[in-house]
Amino acid sequence: MKFLKYILTGILFGIVMAKSEAISWFRIQEMFRFQSFHMFGIIGTAVILGVVAVYLIKKFRLKDLSGEEIKFQDKDMAWKKYLIGGTIFGLGWALTGACPGPIFVNIGYGYLGMVVVAFGAVAGTYLYGLIKNKLPH
Repeated sequence: MKFLKYILTGILFGIVMAKSEAISWFRIQEMFRFQSFHMFGIIGTAVILGVVAVYLIKKFRLKDLSGEEIKFQDKDMAWKKYLIGGTIFGLGWALTGACPGPIFVNIGYGYLGMVVVAFGAVAGTYLYGLIKNKLPH
């Protein structure tokens, strides 16, 4: 029962992703080919909601589950690492047709080929964790 809120949030996320067609490989390909506004609208809505949420968290000094005030760290302005990381992420997204959240929604939807993609995403994250200290930051 302790994790019920997380399970329900995940189910709600999956329903929203499926109903908005954000898990559709065809919608994602349309976006990368600039043939449709659909995915840009979804991403734009998410960005706007994120900006509003961060503003409200800062304005009302909201606290996390442990009771501590939520603080945001300033980002490092080294643009090269964001450009390289974003390019790798975007290439993976374009090749697989899914970013991290929709990978698991697709698995739940019955697209078992996405298990290979999920394994690759987890393995890549693990590999990055292993070599992170050796990379220029």
